[in-house]
Amino acid sequence: MKRQLIIAALLLAAASSTLAPMTAIASPRDEEAAREAQGTGSLTPLSRVLKDLAQHYPGKQINTTMGQVGGRPAYLVQWQLSNGRVVVFTVDAQTGQVVSQ
Repeated sequence: MKRQLIIAALLLAAASSTLAPMTAIASPRDEEAAREAQGTGSLTPLSRVLKDLAQHYPGKQINTTMGQVGGRPAYLVQWQLSNGRVVVFTVDAQTGQVVSQ
């Protein structure tokens, strides 16, 4: 339980700098639009984003949220590095590029 609280606190602290311009996709209609955009190829598949992160940052995915940064779709990926440190990556969902960490 303590570990989950620590991870949540770290996620909140790390994301606080990226959450100001970020808005989560809140409605089912928006989530459906995101899925359709991914199906048409305008979004990088999350599986590819996770594979790229694993190649550059050995570790594992803990959680992922989809939202927007600067009006663009983005993945907010909570990642645990192999040394146990938790990092939050903001990844542009259209290009697949890491925007911030």
